[in-house]
Amino acid sequence: MTAPRRLVVGISGATGIAYGIRVLELARAAGLETHLVVTPAGQQTRAYETDLSARDLAALADVAHRPADIGAAIASGSFRTAGMIVAPCSIRTLSAIAYGNGDNLLTRAADVTLKERRRLVLLVRETPLTLGHLRAMTAVTETGGIVMPPVPAFYLRPASVADIVEHTAARALDLLGIDVPGLPRWGEQPATADIGIDNKEAENE
Repeated sequence: MTAPRRLVVGISGATGIAYGIRVLELARAAGLETHLVVTPAGQQTRAYETDLSARDLAALADVAHRPADIGAAIASGSFRTAGMIVAPCSIRTLSAIAYGNGDNLLTRAADVTLKERRRLVLLVRETPLTLGHLRAMTAVTETGGIVMPPVPAFYLRPASVADIVEHTAARALDLLGIDVPGLPRWGEQPATADIGIDNKEAENE
């Protein structure tokens, strides 16, 4: 059975809302129908970190859901999707998902994604990490989620913050089997072959 061309995107209150915005933009460019849910804390982050209004952010998705609307389509397992990305994912949201606390639409949709055995990718934004954080990451991984801290890939020699955000957002979509044309991949870029060190030099170091 072909997976539906639908993606759920959650934005919680951690710093890094640029990741969620770029996921929405790339998903739209890839032809996916996107369903967005932003927590109240996520809206605060939007105001801190961007010039977008709540209406502007909602307009990046095909459907924007209220976090209190537990009866929304994405709260049901019968509403088929390709999976869900939470970007950024706060520790509070991670913990709620890890332990099945579906107290708002974002965490409920994530729980549905896990119970239906669909891909759930969490761009967890926190550092340093406590033992409690690590245990929550272990718990969500054991239930089928993917913890993907947005770690920059410096081998690409990014020229801007936008380049870093772009690559991370594209990799998150890649984990759901959503192809992003132009995504740089190690070993597939001509530039990676010339790193200025030949084999003999490497052996002598």
